[in-house]
Amino acid sequence: MERIRGLRANASRMSHAELDASPDLDTGNPAELGREYAELKSRLRQLNVMGGCCGTDERHIERIATACLPLFR
Repeated sequence: MERIRGLRANASRMSHAELDASPDLDTGNPAELGREYAELKSRLRQLNVMGGCCGTDERHIERIATACLPLFR
């Protein structure tokens, strides 16, 4: 766990099969994703690269940054 420095999580909670079958991209919940990243950052102190994958946009990145910024001070 000490070697984990970066994460790129999907914004969606759907499985890969569900995403493949979906006519629309599920963007998930930006606030929830931000909170979950902050929880991970509190457990993984060396984590310093955070981003997103499927369904992630600027709303998600803003929430991740807002939730995690206090943990970098």
